[in-house]
Amino acid sequence: MNDTQNRPQLPDRLSVDPRSPFHNAAIFEHDVGIKLNDKERFEVEEYCISEGWIKVPAGKALDRKGKPLMIKVKGKIEPFYR
Repeated sequence: MNDTQNRPQLPDRLSVDPRSPFHNAAIFEHDVGIKLNDKERFEVEEYCISEGWIKVPAGKALDRKGKPLMIKVKGKIEPFYR
């Protein structure tokens, strides 16, 4: 498993949206997982470790541009590589 040495360090804040200033394409070449309060979450769009939140879609609701509405969920955030 030499692949772990080639992975970039996970940042304090990361977003899936390529238009976000917190998006990093090099990180998404690897499979990233997020734990919120020791439970793995699969629908995470953005996270911030220092502020302790993740953004997840709010059901099927869409904004006027057709993107899902997001809600913040607070707790202990642990990003990791799978």
